[in-house]
Amino acid sequence: MAERKKITIHTLREMMEKGEQITMLTCYDYPMALIQERVGIEIILVGDSLGMTVYGYDGTLPVTIDMSIRHTQAVRKAAPTAFLVGDMPYMTYQVSPEKAIENAGRMMAETGCDCVKLEGGEEMADTVRALVRATIPVMGHIGITPQSMAQMGGFKAQGRSAEAAIKLINDAKALEEAGISLLLVEGVPPAVLAEITERAKIPVISLGAGEKAHGQLLIVHDILGFFDAFVPKFVKKYANLNATIHEALAAYKDEVKTGAYPDEKYVYGMPQEELEKMKEMLKK
Repeated sequence: MAERKKITIHTLREMMEKGEQITMLTCYDYPMALIQERVGIEIILVGDSLGMTVYGYDGTLPVTIDMSIRHTQAVRKAAPTAFLVGDMPYMTYQVSPEKAIENAGRMMAETGCDCVKLEGGEEMADTVRALVRATIPVMGHIGITPQSMAQMGGFKAQGRSAEAAIKLINDAKALEEAGISLLLVEGVPPAVLAEITERAKIPVISLGAGEKAHGQLLIVHDILGFFDAFVPKFVKKYANLNATIHEALAAYKDEVKTGAYPDEKYVYGMPQEELEKMKEMLKK
């Protein structure tokens, strides 16, 4: 792939206007970010989903701002041209607009990310306004919002009734009016997504909400078959790394146990005269 220019919000808006689909994936570490940068993924999200995919938590709530910052720093180092979104963990922005500015400011300054993401609809509009006034770009997130799982009663599709759909459409409008640069819509019916996208003047990204958006997001561990504790309905697996890695590790264990590894191919040689000299020196 030829070296590309830095992806900015203007790049993404140009893609939206041209009808060119935007690709977005999660990422949490340097090696995976390096691959995504080389492939040319436009947007990388260091999501709080790292709580489950990397740390093995049951959900996203235990993730802290310090954890998110450290992972976002690693991804930025490997993916300098991608549009990098730093996810704001639970209770780092809900308490007050002032607290949101403090934490989002840390995320931007310490990681070099291009934008922060927060969950919630119209109720987050004042916080979004405060962040934008503080020169912090924001990506909104509505629909299934993992930080609200307890309130939602679990990982359930949203906007399936007429009333719930209208609320989501109004949430999207309120967030855009408050100044978000991008909007993520997760786990809603495609018809609802289509209404949101049609009304939006900013890029709308779908996560399990159908094709009527300006781009798509998936969790990278899901599409690689590298995380199988919970696989949402909307995930398409493009590989099965669990099986591949399992096979490789089992083969390594077997070769070590049987003595097949390491053989001469995998060790450093020593000149015969030096070996003999060493043995003579040991006799003294």
